[in-house]
Amino acid sequence: MTRTVTDLPHRVETRDPVFITLPDGTRLAATLWLPVDADIRPVPAVVELLPYRRRDGTIFRDLRNQPYVAGHGYACLRVDIRGSGDSDGVLEDEYLPLEQEDACHVIEWAAAQPWCTGDVGMWGLSWGGFNGLQAAARRPKGLRAVISMYASDDRYADDVHFMGGSLLTEDPMWSAFILALNAMPPDPAIVGDAWREMWQRRLDANRCWSETWLAHQRRDAYWKQGSVCEDYGAIDIPIYAVAGWDDSYSNAMFRLLAGLKGPRKGLVGPWSHAHPNAGSPGPLIGFLQETIRWWDHWLKGIDNGIMDEPMLRAWINDAKPPRAFYTEHPGQWVAEPCWPPREDRDHVLHLNAGWLHEQPHPGPWMRLRSPANAGRDCGRWGGYGGDAPDMAIDQRREDGAGLSFDTAPLEREMVLLGAPVVELVAQSDAPHGTVTARLCAVAPDGTSALLTWGTLNLAFRDGFDAPRPLAPGRHFTVRLALNEIGTRVPAGHRLRLSLANQHWPILWPQPGRPALDMPAGVSRLRLPVRQRRADDARLVPFGPAEATPGVPCTEERPTRHTRRITEDVATGEQTIDMMTDFGRYRLSETGLISDNVARDIFTIRADDPQSARLASSYTIACDLGTAARGEILIEARIDMWADARHFHLDWQVEVQEGGERLHIQADRLAIPRDGM
Repeated sequence: MTRTVTDLPHRVETRDPVFITLPDGTRLAATLWLPVDADIRPVPAVVELLPYRRRDGTIFRDLRNQPYVAGHGYACLRVDIRGSGDSDGVLEDEYLPLEQEDACHVIEWAAAQPWCTGDVGMWGLSWGGFNGLQAAARRPKGLRAVISMYASDDRYADDVHFMGGSLLTEDPMWSAFILALNAMPPDPAIVGDAWREMWQRRLDANRCWSETWLAHQRRDAYWKQGSVCEDYGAIDIPIYAVAGWDDSYSNAMFRLLAGLKGPRKGLVGPWSHAHPNAGSPGPLIGFLQETIRWWDHWLKGIDNGIMDEPMLRAWINDAKPPRAFYTEHPGQWVAEPCWPPREDRDHVLHLNAGWLHEQPHPGPWMRLRSPANAGRDCGRWGGYGGDAPDMAIDQRREDGAGLSFDTAPLEREMVLLGAPVVELVAQSDAPHGTVTARLCAVAPDGTSALLTWGTLNLAFRDGFDAPRPLAPGRHFTVRLALNEIGTRVPAGHRLRLSLANQHWPILWPQPGRPALDMPAGVSRLRLPVRQRRADDARLVPFGPAEATPGVPCTEERPTRHTRRITEDVATGEQTIDMMTDFGRYRLSETGLISDNVARDIFTIRADDPQSARLASSYTIACDLGTAARGEILIEARIDMWADARHFHLDWQVEVQEGGERLHIQADRLAIPRDGM
């Protein structure tokens, strides 16, 4: 549980709106929390920039976090980026150079305010974690340190679009949300009579962003822009990278620790896509206290010992039965003085016929040809916590849909921290294909729990910038890194590596059902085995999870999440129906509402990857009071399917005001497949 705190070292005032005028005349709207005497006793500033509407979007988490930090002697500035919320302009894509330039101007503006000492930090979760890293690489005047949560240093490798060179279905799902979000109006109470003109500009400019993303199926200049891994040396200020095992952005934190050269820290816990003091699964920690320690050191010059602590603090998950969602993960904290570790931790196992052994046993060839609906029980690419059923369930069905290799029952527990790697030697009967590797812990009763997984589009085996077809019948060797992991496998459990060449509905399937043939005893699995450290027992525990009071509101419809799987045995068609109803809440102070519903329906036949289809929709309602002609309803939908040569995208966004259609925009495109 998160403890609500009202007694803070500084009394806090809220200023809203605050307008920041950029050099081109664009005004960005912001909310500012700061100590009441900051105008005469300046404080450092902490900035967060997001497109998710500060007054009826992120306000639920902002009011739990921002006043807490402000109450410890900081000015917290939450900014609607250009084209979002109550800011001027239109939002045309994510992480554009213009957005990064705007962030630098905001930082320099904050540093120059009379309530600021001139020292600025930047923090953010997801989008705000991305642009914090991007701003750091641009080195704006005044920016001293960054906290980047659940973000990525590589826009192609680790975001909602592609994974291992394959298209994530999360791409059109995310695009449906953005399509609806970009159709929302600014608040007349903030921007005045210009609100309808601003809104119309946004509606006229609104497009389905998947059009752009699918036009760049390789890791080209489009994705390199904004990927700070292109030049870690550009970042010379301290970075605190935060990740969660049940989130989809855990890999980047490890790369940042390894790639950056300046002061840096890493924290990875059991959490999904939420702040470590407020989300789930637990255990939650006193994360805001940790951020204060970071800001105190780097923005106020207080030597509080935070940089004398280990570089990486990691939660090691204990074994548990697989479930679609978790409220708590058992486990324990460990620490690493540096990352990557100085010592060699590779434990090598060979993929023999059905078994994982320390010694190779050459044997017969093994054939891998998975049904098109393999992957059904592996959950969702993104874990969003709460009671959303996003996690993988028992993997025994999936283990049987490919090739599986087991260890003997472990004689003693094994702790894994890092990225397992599969070195695969195989040949294909087709010029294209993918391979997905899952590492599971198999309990004595046979239950198979997913620990981690990874995937590779074999056309990108030599790099993601240029696909190269396979030569059917000829051997190839690939290195497949699985997602980073921190887990304890008990004695008596088996480790199981399962290979498949379909992974629906997480990955969009390639056409056809190619077969991979592998010689037994040649391929290998490398496990990052961690030994106990004496320092682990001496770690100072985190404080209790704390936050300030949330936004006063009335629940008009509760939150509800479902994931239903059905199969028509006559046709072989499988349907996965995911619905996320975020509920309807009316804010007491402003009368604004938060009302969001997402629904995603996946269909496929086991014998035909080209039967795959996704219908994704996102609905938002908003109430602007008497300024509008009734409640505003925005409905965005994207239908996607593919044939052997093209991805087909059919999208529409409709806006109603007071029950009458105000705006509709739609398009249908065929986008050539490029190595996918």
